[in-house]
Amino acid sequence: MAAPRAPYACDPDRSRGRLVAEPPSRTRSPFRRDCDRVIHSTAFRRLKYKTQVFVFHEGDHYRTRLTHSLEVAQIARALARQLGLDEDLTETLALAHDLGHPPFGHAGERALDACLKEFGGFDHNAQTLRVVAALEHRYPKFDGLNLTWESLEGIVKHNGPLADRSGAPVGRYREHGIPVGIADYIKTYDLELWSFASLEAQVAAIADDIAYDAHDIDDGLRAGLFHLDDLKVMPLTAEIIAETSAHYPHLEDLRRGAELVRELISHLIGAVFAEAQKNLAAVRPQSAQDVRRQRRALVAFPAEVAEEEAAIKAFLYQHMYRHKRVMRVMGEAEQILFDLFAKYLQSPGELPPEWLLGAEADNEGDRARRIGNFIAGMTDRFALTEHQRLFDSTPDLR
Repeated sequence: MAAPRAPYACDPDRSRGRLVAEPPSRTRSPFRRDCDRVIHSTAFRRLKYKTQVFVFHEGDHYRTRLTHSLEVAQIARALARQLGLDEDLTETLALAHDLGHPPFGHAGERALDACLKEFGGFDHNAQTLRVVAALEHRYPKFDGLNLTWESLEGIVKHNGPLADRSGAPVGRYREHGIPVGIADYIKTYDLELWSFASLEAQVAAIADDIAYDAHDIDDGLRAGLFHLDDLKVMPLTAEIIAETSAHYPHLEDLRRGAELVRELISHLIGAVFAEAQKNLAAVRPQSAQDVRRQRRALVAFPAEVAEEEAAIKAFLYQHMYRHKRVMRVMGEAEQILFDLFAKYLQSPGELPPEWLLGAEADNEGDRARRIGNFIAGMTDRFALTEHQRLFDSTPDLR
């Protein structure tokens, strides 16, 4: 049963609105409208053929960016419902959070960041903002999706503030600065980079962690990169495996793995809910703005569970993300994007005609960013097809 709307939830009737004013919908709240716009966007459909860990053609049952985003949304809505938050805004942020990811997962992001190093680099959060603010071309009166302020804030700040009150970058942005796509956008529409985002955004962010911890274990088991018993090195997963064996001593490994994933998700959701309740009781926010003024995220793992979750990430890093098979495929994928970027930079006429509109006024940086935007929007499949079109030899990525 859903909790009644909490006073600290974002209220769609009090939204700060959209950059381009629009008449309200007769049937949908502003946040529901945002969610529907994300679902109907071209960028969202392309997630179907974008890598999570395994390239799309390696198997039909591995997660893609699309199925990952759907799992994040399911977990996020469960938490939002328990906490009395706005489920539509939460779902919007969960479904939109990976729209800016390039093909081939983090390998693609590394490659584009290197290609664009002289022009501000590449950051998938900033690219998501570009997608929803400019790159989608579906509406007659504006570029992008013209999402509400609350949705844009959540996309940009779901992992916390990017700057302090003076505008100085903080956290992971301290070394390289605010990503150029975000820094440029806030000159037009201030997203208050110094504050925390709404609880809906915080829920979407932690749901992302829960989802990929669980489903990367599932995918890693399915791929044979590690075995179920290897997970006994961590107390949390060892305990779940032992309980499953006690209740179902003759269960085959496929179902034992599925039960581990299910119980792990339940454990992490329960821990986050309990910690959020404790934090909310301590600070007693009476509005979404009270949440933004806090000096820390209120939706978080308890300290001991944060250690358990960090151990899972460390295990996956060693046994999955750095596995020699995955590393080989991702190394070849990076080279594909390096090749494409260099080719388009040398021969811009190879870009589709619609991507050349206005290009005659581009300086070197504009041209590089235009190419980066085009490549970032590619699916794995299209990147491979383009490489085959432009080059004599293309890796198989298997």
